[in-house]
Amino acid sequence: MLHLCACSTFIFKRGKQRKLNNKQGLLRRCYQCRSRGELGSCKDPFTFNATDVEQEPGVAAIPCASGWCGKVIEGGGTYAIDDYDLAVQRMCVQRGPDDNMDRCANTIYNYKKVYMCFCQGDLCNGTRSWSSAPPMIIILILPLLGVLLQRFRT
Repeated sequence: MLHLCACSTFIFKRGKQRKLNNKQGLLRRCYQCRSRGELGSCKDPFTFNATDVEQEPGVAAIPCASGWCGKVIEGGGTYAIDDYDLAVQRMCVQRGPDDNMDRCANTIYNYKKVYMCFCQGDLCNGTRSWSSAPPMIIILILPLLGVLLQRFRT
């Protein structure tokens, strides 16, 4: 008996994961990678998109059942002179914050002090775009636009 699935289908060929079919479903993806210092492609600024990732070794766009992606920045404390000890990791997390809100904060992860971000959305743990800018910025800009429009009317 053959069962059809409306989700993404993957095959593995010579150790690489290849996407056969991507239908916009409920399953979201997260970037998965880890870099330390200047080595690797996971560090900030993260310059890849969904299609670039397929060509970059060490970086993948993986399906994430929880829908929650994470980014962990380890090291690079207050007294750091360079990024030598700075490690950046992007991954799918098993569950997000209890209040289901995207956020970044200092926390303890694997017994280390880190800066960790949680987000919910397809490939959201890459670089933030203006389309995902916090609503607070828009709220702050609206009154300024109102004042400017009043000055141009007079």
